[in-house]
Amino acid sequence: MNPRRAADDTCGIAQAAAVVGDWWSLLVLREVARGHVRFESLAQELGVSRKVLTERLRGLVGSEVLERRLYQERPERYEYHLTPRGQGFVPVLVSLQDWADRWLLGDGTVTGLPGEEAAETRRTRGLVGETVPSGLTLPGTDGRPHDVVGEGARATVVFAYPGTGIPEGIPEGIPGGVGCTLENRLFRQAWPRFEAAGVAVHGVSTQPAEAQADFAKAEELPFLLLSDARLELTAALRLPTFRTGQDLRIKRLILIVGPDRVVRHVMLPVTDIPGAVAEALDLAAALPGG
Repeated sequence: MNPRRAADDTCGIAQAAAVVGDWWSLLVLREVARGHVRFESLAQELGVSRKVLTERLRGLVGSEVLERRLYQERPERYEYHLTPRGQGFVPVLVSLQDWADRWLLGDGTVTGLPGEEAAETRRTRGLVGETVPSGLTLPGTDGRPHDVVGEGARATVVFAYPGTGIPEGIPEGIPGGVGCTLENRLFRQAWPRFEAAGVAVHGVSTQPAEAQADFAKAEELPFLLLSDARLELTAALRLPTFRTGQDLRIKRLILIVGPDRVVRHVMLPVTDIPGAVAEALDLAAALPGG
């Protein structure tokens, strides 16, 4: 028996690569995580032949990474959704993106503040016109799951931030990595104007919901903080991240989302936090009512 093959039988990396190590398989999972779950949508987003896509979907379903769900009977058509095994791969996708943003598309610097011309900045600004996937809920500081898009709101301001205060594991020397307590307080101060304009405000970080709830209570925040600890929203929108220790943190950014779930404005990088809060309110209030 080949010694290398025998070693691969008990190597998690080798076993994972056998399932998702192919270029197209990885990109199929990326698109499913983004909410493109139907065959035609996947084919259009990937620009791949129907034959190759069919083969990769069959393999991922066979490996129990994806599951098929019937949505039309005549003719039979299916959607492809992540199984629990597939959902467990989402942090790997985000880690791959983070590694490439830093080492292949960047200069290797760890920063919470991407540059104006950085690839991750261009990618995130490209979200304008994209739709936030429906059915994606995150645990909120009230102990319940919530849609990222505020129900019945004229618009939703989603401000993503690395963590409140100076979270454990974030060195103070990382540009843009800390100072998020101020951001929450500024949104709190401006909340009456957001509320009067019919604009929902949601803060999002990768911190656990329990830590967010403690902070929200101490700061008496009138709006929800949502926990993306499982990186579902981060993967769905391919948000920029940076790694500190074992944790991935979302870089500070602001999205203005319409009632139709379409991203209307992206603010990145955010360097002037007071100015960004005021601008977010102006942009959101200018959208037609929901």
